[in-house]
Amino acid sequence: MKKILICFLTVLVMTGCQTSPPEALDNVCDIFREKKGWYADAQASKQRWNVPISVMMAFMHQESRFVAGAKPPRKQIWGFIPGPRPSDAYGYSQAKNSTWDWYKRESGNHGADRDKFHDAVDFVGWYNDMTNRQNGIAKDDTFKLYLAYHEGHGGYKRRTFRSKPWLVDVAKKVDRRARMYSKQLRGCESEFEKNGWFDWL
Repeated sequence: MKKILICFLTVLVMTGCQTSPPEALDNVCDIFREKKGWYADAQASKQRWNVPISVMMAFMHQESRFVAGAKPPRKQIWGFIPGPRPSDAYGYSQAKNSTWDWYKRESGNHGADRDKFHDAVDFVGWYNDMTNRQNGIAKDDTFKLYLAYHEGHGGYKRRTFRSKPWLVDVAKKVDRRARMYSKQLRGCESEFEKNGWFDWL
């Protein structure tokens, strides 16, 4: 009984430590106001990889709605029995195990965790920088960047997205959100820098 109680308390503590998602997902200014350290993390990734904050935030909204421990939904067996998950994607960026390991090796961020925002936003910046190098896509071309993010660099080269009209629609949606976030940031970004939220760099 004592062991069961300890396990239960451990799960409660771990769950309590996990960051809850922002309340206002459609306004990036409100997101950064609520999550005080996130702007500095996003700006650090932008400076390192030269990918716009609006693009990275739009990606993570699409992938996880900013849920730290997000996982792909399980497949249904016979329509009601929970089956296996379609992939091992996890965290804010929904990075797979192999891609995350690649990121840690290439970026030097060896202790990175997928459920930590500062690591996840750095990953998204890094991946889009790699897309720019491997596929020649501009770092502010959200539509094409997202197609490559979903299909992988090789898949994008093979144009696998052409047989997935639903994915093209999703990429368009991510592009619209990035444009919205960019417009919002132009009106509030000075607020975060003026208040010293980014003075540590």
